[in-house]
Amino acid sequence: MNLWQAHPEELISAMQKAGVRRACLTTDPKTFELKASHPVLEPLRASVAADKRDYHRHEGCFFELGRESGHLLSACVHLTRRGQAAGGVRFFTYDTVEGFVRDGLRLSRGMGHKNALAGLWWGGGKGVIARRPNVDHRDPALRRALYQDYGRFVSSLRGCYVTAEDAGTTADDMAQVFATTRYTSCIPKVLGGSGNPSELTARGVVVAMEAALDEMGLGTLEGKRIALQGLGHVSFFMIRELLERRVGRIIGADIDEHAVRKVAQTYEGAPLEVKVVQRGDDGILATEAEVLSPNAVGAILNARTIPGIKAKLVCGGANNQLEEPGEDDRRLQERGILYVPDFLANRMGIVNCANEQYGYIDNDPAILAHLDRNNSTGVYRRTQDVLHRAKSTGTTTAVEAVRLADELGQELHPIFGHRGRQIIDHLLETDWASDKGAGL
Repeated sequence: MNLWQAHPEELISAMQKAGVRRACLTTDPKTFELKASHPVLEPLRASVAADKRDYHRHEGCFFELGRESGHLLSACVHLTRRGQAAGGVRFFTYDTVEGFVRDGLRLSRGMGHKNALAGLWWGGGKGVIARRPNVDHRDPALRRALYQDYGRFVSSLRGCYVTAEDAGTTADDMAQVFATTRYTSCIPKVLGGSGNPSELTARGVVVAMEAALDEMGLGTLEGKRIALQGLGHVSFFMIRELLERRVGRIIGADIDEHAVRKVAQTYEGAPLEVKVVQRGDDGILATEAEVLSPNAVGAILNARTIPGIKAKLVCGGANNQLEEPGEDDRRLQERGILYVPDFLANRMGIVNCANEQYGYIDNDPAILAHLDRNNSTGVYRRTQDVLHRAKSTGTTTAVEAVRLADELGQELHPIFGHRGRQIIDHLLETDWASDKGAGL
């Protein structure tokens, strides 16, 4: 079976047929060989090992079939020298195992870059849950079972990965995760956490827009036309920030009718045009605007869409916007479009969650410092630093952002240097994939 191109349901069936509930792919820290925990994952291991785009010697990718929900759960860990792998859990529909695994690989590396550039002592991690077909994923009972399954899964990983909220996951879902694991952040405020990070994420992306426009000599956001792809949580709050800055017009599109209606009703009377589009309709990217903000799915900037972009600046909250890093950033540069790498602009979600274990306070100065224009590691200054580096070297902004993030990612946590790698080694020694090691 070509497992790479198979539907995630076929991976579930293959694992069930082999009597496997847990499995993993891990990279040997000495030989850098990618290894599979079970023969059933060998075709998947071979495909990942051969990949030159998204696999970058990730320390581990862990999979489990949820006991109560039956869903395919995963956690991907890129590099943990700076600290435990941290990143939200995404609940999404995937047509292939390749799409499912690539999302984890790409997003976890992106989270590592984001954490490093933000000066956070976290490594790169991401959780991904594949939606099953013909299932009502709005059913509260299913979601309770699903996210409690995910919490137990995260607990079994013993802290090498710390989860949080991401696309498709809500604050209520995070409460269910918290019910079965302590390795989580962004839990609801009623439980002592920081809650939904979308508002802060939106504020950070807008600050990055301001930094880029200033660097381009285009002034402020006032009077500018802004195109938003996706009208979910981040865009919802971003619209408020943009309106406060007196933008000229906002044009937005989303496949979710409820999200579009909520935005239209909330901001009725504002200079705003929003519409519902079909899945796969990315016409919003070709909107006449000064700024294009991708706030929906990843891999949206590619050889097919870039030629139609009319904006001078691309800066958004979606993760992993480039389909082919190294190619698509060059395409944007050749067209004279300035691209602010997503992991440079959208840090505030993880910043909101980063210090939650030390307690939470409103208007936390440690969080708000990231929005301060005078902070050397804040969103504004870090964005301009990367843009300056790209201009001086002639490389793309994406190349310079990755280069800087990789340099910072090699720094060891000042107390628990590379603790995540030690935990993964322990999981392998105690036969985690057989269900014996974690006792869960």
